[in-house]
Amino acid sequence: MVLKLEHVTKRFGNFAAVDNLSLVIPEKEMFGFLGANGAGKTTTFRMILGLLDTTAGKITWDGKPIDYSTSHLVGYLPEERGLYPKLKVRDQIVYLARLRGMQKSEALIELKRWLERFKIPEYENKKVEELSKGNQQKIQFIAAVVHKPKLLILDEPFSGLDPVNVEMLKEAVLALKEDGATIVFSSHRMEHVEEMCEHLCILHKGKPVVHGSLKEIKRSFGKKNLVVHADFPLDFLKNFPGVVRSKPTMEGIHLQIEGEYLSEKILKEIVDKGFIRKFALEEPSLNDIFIEKVGDSYE
Repeated sequence: MVLKLEHVTKRFGNFAAVDNLSLVIPEKEMFGFLGANGAGKTTTFRMILGLLDTTAGKITWDGKPIDYSTSHLVGYLPEERGLYPKLKVRDQIVYLARLRGMQKSEALIELKRWLERFKIPEYENKKVEELSKGNQQKIQFIAAVVHKPKLLILDEPFSGLDPVNVEMLKEAVLALKEDGATIVFSSHRMEHVEEMCEHLCILHKGKPVVHGSLKEIKRSFGKKNLVVHADFPLDFLKNFPGVVRSKPTMEGIHLQIEGEYLSEKILKEIVDKGFIRKFALEEPSLNDIFIEKVGDSYE
C-alpha cells in the first residue's frame, strides 16, 4: 500500500501551487511535510485525497487512485477544523463514522475508547461549541481516526495545542503507526517532524528542496554545528574565516561552520586561551538544513 506522487503539478491560473512533485511514501511509515505557509502542503494533501484535481501528474495508493471507493480506508484531519458546533460529540462522531461505512455500535465503542484515552469521557454528550479549542481539536482528531484508517493525513495536527495535549496527541499518532497505519503529516514545528518521522520532504514555493530519509539528509549535510563552552570570551570566533553563522549562548557560542575540517583550526586558535568546558561537533537540526536550503528562517 505505497502512496506515490508522480510529477504532480497544480496550477491556479498562472500560479503553480505545487510544481512537479514526485514522492514515494512507504507503507506503515510516518512521513513529514515541512514548509512555510503557502509552500503547497495543504494543496498536496487535497490532491492526494481527490478533493482537488491535479493539473498534471498522477497520484496512486497501492497502484490505484484514491476516490470514494477507498474513503473508508483514509482519514483526514484538515488544518481548518470543521466540526458542527451545535451537534453533540457523540452524534457528530457517529455520523462521520457511518459515512465511512461503520456501524453505529462499533463507532460508539471506538469513540468511548478514544475519549478515555484523551481523558475526556464526560464530553460524549456535550455540544462541540461548549468545548475549548484544544478539546475540539481532540474530537476532530477522533473523527479522523475513528474508522481505523490505513492512510492518515494530518494537516498541522498540533497547532494551537498546549504542550500537554501535544504530547498526548503525539503518543496517539505513534500508536496508530505501530498498529500499521501510514501517516503523512505537515507541521510548522521542525522538532515534531524530527522526532517522529523517518522520511520527510521540505517544500518551498511548491517544489521539493529536500526529500528523503532524515538520517540520510543529516548525513549528507555534514557535521557543521560546533558548540563551544569556555571560561573566556568567545565572541571573536564569529569573525573566524569559514564561520557561516554564530549565536552566543549562556555558556559560550554555537557556530555553524563550512565543514568539519574547520573545527580543528578553531580548536588550535582557542586551546591556549583558558579552560574549555565543551567542544563538540553536532549533527545539524532540521532548522539548520531548512535555512541552508531555503535561505530563510523557518518561523
